[in-house]
Amino acid sequence: MVARRRKRAARHPEDCIPSPLGYAAIPIKFSEKQQASHYLYVRAHDARQGTKSTWPQKRTLFVLNVPPYCTEESLSRLLSSCGLVQSVELQEKPDLAESPKESRSKFFHPKPVPGFQVAYVVFQKPSGVSAALALKGPLLVSTESHPVKSGIHKWISDYADSVPDPEALRVEVDTFMEAYDQKIAEEEAKAKEEEGVPDEEGWVKVTRRGRRPVLPRTEAASLRVLERERRKRTRKELLNFYAWQHRESSAAAQEVRGGQAED
Repeated sequence: MVARRRKRAARHPEDCIPSPLGYAAIPIKFSEKQQASHYLYVRAHDARQGTKSTWPQKRTLFVLNVPPYCTEESLSRLLSSCGLVQSVELQEKPDLAESPKESRSKFFHPKPVPGFQVAYVVFQKPSGVSAALALKGPLLVSTESHPVKSGIHKWISDYADSVPDPEALRVEVDTFMEAYDQKIAEEEAKAKEEEGVPDEEGWVKVTRRGRRPVLPRTEAASLRVLERERRKRTRKELLNFYAWQHRESSAAAQEVRGGQAED
């Protein structure tokens, strides 16, 4: 019996792969030269009860332990045999807050995390997720037809990608500013409509529209303010001294008059 178990384990080494509970393991290799396999841990993405997920239900595959050399393009290619891949997004950590995301800029966004990441793979059909969970490997990330750059070639490519195209950058900035100006105009129009109109309880909303903007105080202006405050304190101290001197003089005069009356 022991010999049969050992023989079965030798025939199916993937059955002995340790994986987190609820995940399936997919072995991958960087290239054919690599001897040991790296494992991706996958499961169907399922949003928490009572929350709305950013990712489509039943069509999204959640992937753990994505290595740094595995890009979105290569991950899409590895899973293309399971079905048509609609989108792939790499992240530093899973999305805990299921909220809509803003579109990321090609120029203005943090650099990707150099370490291991997680991925959300969206298939065109739900059958793609089922096929990915039953996928066997190992799968090759870098092939002759689709080579993945590494070493000095990757550094040169990353540096070239870090230099933005001036025209593309101008177009994106102009588009952003147009959308921002339109948003500000809509907010001002809405505030203008609401201003002066009483609500159900009879209260009238007062906005800051029309007020002069408050400019930041410069160092010279701050020194002038301090000098004015010092002069105010000096005048106040003088007034207090004169008032005290007047009281003392009045008290002394009363004492003199009192002494003359006794005489």
